[in-house]
Amino acid sequence: MHRLNLTIDESLYEQARSHSFVSKKSISQIVREGLSLYLAKETNDSVKAQLVLEAKDEQEILEILAEDDYITEDEFVKKFNL
Repeated sequence: MHRLNLTIDESLYEQARSHSFVSKKSISQIVREGLSLYLAKETNDSVKAQLVLEAKDEQEILEILAEDDYITEDEFVKKFNL
């Protein structure tokens, strides 16, 4: 596990603290769960991020980042009525 420092505004912290108390989960657990849900969504950025992780070298990463026409699988299915 990695340690992460982040800064949030007071109202968001109070909401997280209250939710933590009610759900009997640590704020860290709530943040991990929320981040996991956010990253699980299939978006253009998530598709691009996965391609970057799978890239073989720096040049391939630069090409991926320069490209802006990625679409998600759901968007592809809708676009081509599959």
